[in-house]
Amino acid sequence: MQTIFVMIKCELGQAYDVADRAVETEQVSEVHSISGQYDLMAKCYLDDAADIGHFVTDTIQRLPGVKDTFTIIAFKAFG
Repeated sequence: MQTIFVMIKCELGQAYDVADRAVETEQVSEVHSISGQYDLMAKCYLDDAADIGHFVTDTIQRLPGVKDTFTIIAFKAFG
């Protein structure tokens, strides 16, 4: 299982709608509103064979209201 975090910049006024759509995506386990350059951060779990780039571009970036994304690949969870 691969864990990635996708930070999402939304069109103005669209953060709540994007969050609602993102959390309905099967691979997305959590969506948090955040401060700073991006509006949301989604925690996603992908199968080991899944292509991260295709998931982000074909699924997350195509959600209505998404303006930009930044992906972080996680290696190990502690605790």
